[in-house]
Amino acid sequence: MSDAKRIRVIAICVFRHRDSIFVGDGIDDVKQEMFYRPLGGGVEFGETGRDAVVREVREEINTEIRDLLYIETIENIFVHNGQPMHEIVLVYEGRFRDDSYYDSSWSVVGDEEGTAFKAIWVPLNEFREGKKILYPAGLLELLDRPSGCRGVRS
Repeated sequence: MSDAKRIRVIAICVFRHRDSIFVGDGIDDVKQEMFYRPLGGGVEFGETGRDAVVREVREEINTEIRDLLYIETIENIFVHNGQPMHEIVLVYEGRFRDDSYYDSSWSVVGDEEGTAFKAIWVPLNEFREGKKILYPAGLLELLDRPSGCRGVRS
């Protein structure tokens, strides 16, 4: 079976600061669309979602997470660069162990394929007002829920 026909399991971590979240930028060359997504990546065989998001954040921006909270799972079926994709997205919320990350405006990081991208703090209102696109679909609505309606500490 080709990779295009597989469901990929990923884990992402939402970091909040005031009314902003820390997200990596991406581009869909076919749609000519820039978008943003929280940091994270693929869950490896035998690895928990929690362990995957800790590893991915460490690999991408060389820092540790504290106060990790599982929020929810989002099923994400979409087309990226003309290819149909299907992901099961484990959404976590956490805090940076190193508080200096809350003072930085951006960081250049790389994913597992070695592709460089920029991670920045983006005000949630920019997503709410349609000025910027946040993926996966449904994440913004999830983040806008009252905090008592989501999350399990792990």
